[in-house]
Amino acid sequence: MVARLVIAAPSSGAGKTTVATGLMAAFAGRGLAVSPHKVGPDYIDPGYHALATGRPGRNLDAYMCGTGLIAPLFAHGARGCDLAVVEGVMGLYDGAADQGELASTAQVSKLLRAPVVLVVDASSQSRSVAALVHGFASWDPEVRIGGVILNKVATDRHEHLLREALGESGVPVLGVLRRAPAVATPSRHLGLVPVAERQAAAVSAVAAQAEQVRAGCDLEALLALARSAPELHAEPWVPEVVGSRAGDPGEPVLARTASGGIPVAGRAPAPRVAVAGGAAFTFSYAEHAELLTAAGAEVVTFDPLRDVSLPEGTGGLVIGGGFPEVYGAELSANEPLRKAVAELARAGAPIAAECAGLLYLARSLDGRPMCGVLDADARMSERLTLGYRDAVAVSDSVLAPTGARMRGHEFHRTVIEPGAGAQAAWGLRQPERRVEGFVQGGVHASYVHTHWAGAPDVAARFVERCAGGPVA
Repeated sequence: MVARLVIAAPSSGAGKTTVATGLMAAFAGRGLAVSPHKVGPDYIDPGYHALATGRPGRNLDAYMCGTGLIAPLFAHGARGCDLAVVEGVMGLYDGAADQGELASTAQVSKLLRAPVVLVVDASSQSRSVAALVHGFASWDPEVRIGGVILNKVATDRHEHLLREALGESGVPVLGVLRRAPAVATPSRHLGLVPVAERQAAAVSAVAAQAEQVRAGCDLEALLALARSAPELHAEPWVPEVVGSRAGDPGEPVLARTASGGIPVAGRAPAPRVAVAGGAAFTFSYAEHAELLTAAGAEVVTFDPLRDVSLPEGTGGLVIGGGFPEVYGAELSANEPLRKAVAELARAGAPIAAECAGLLYLARSLDGRPMCGVLDADARMSERLTLGYRDAVAVSDSVLAPTGARMRGHEFHRTVIEPGAGAQAAWGLRQPERRVEGFVQGGVHASYVHTHWAGAPDVAARFVERCAGGPVA
């Protein structure tokens, strides 16, 4: 059994990431093996978690993967660890729009049977903090709030007033943190700046967060709370296994491949799948590479900012999300790689591109030449597009057969024109009905981020096409 804590807050901006990352680093500094997790579809926070713990940051998204996979995915990531720290998303009870508690931190805490530590921004309140904490602690009796950490406390007098008020709430104060500029992480149009873009500064910030937590929190009490979590009965998720979740309306289901499922790992020859990385393409889930490997692929990474050619023997290409708009000039200047990607697409090789990958495959981004695989042009926009998506494949592709249903997430401040090709990738059913994305030869390009653990046959289908096998 893994000791575990969920770090939540009444709302965004209270300091969850600072506290969660600081706790991870502080406990790792004591010699504990700490497993880092993040509720929801966020790609950036897990990068800081990985820096703090030395282990991959993993997401727990009940919308995209289904409620039945939360505990198995958690067990997979936390295997062999002494402690798991789960950072929540938004406010404790906030989840998918119009879906009740689905994908909320509260739901995940219940699925993991994990105690919750509530991080409260106390900067503009004193006695009212007790009413706030009492309301959150009593809203759902199945959510166990085991303590509170007060953040952004101004003075000793302010701390005294807060502690006195909370003394009547029955929820113990497990930490008090003052304002500390050294722990701050810079943000821009999509949230925090990723670790890959500020490695040295990120290391310093995480160290400062750990020191702040060590000085202001009762680590022994927090560890005791984590160890009080009851036994969690969950078999760890295994990439090689395609689980059947028929009959659960909350689970996404994707049709199986013609060969009957995921190919046996290690078959010869293993197709080589190149995965874009580096500072411009930082958005990925650890499970994607694990599933590709389990499906029989050799996964190699490359950096479109630095590498002038694709890895030798590339048979398929995965280009995930990130910030190509920030690195547009550098990506455009790497003409040899752009031409190599275009040639791979012309040859019909499987290419899966999400969001940033979609922009990179476009003809241009903010007027700068990109790979020119798609007859479309992209540009920055003032409008933020954000939210979960219920998607249906409207064209047969290297990722999904026509009619397959998947759940995903959009998160961008760019637009692409046209928004869909002659063969669109997805038909979206909420928040408005529309088609989007491009299916063109072996290319599947879309704004929609997906989590393949929720539909493992995606990886199997993609690798099978890379190997030249049949795809239904």
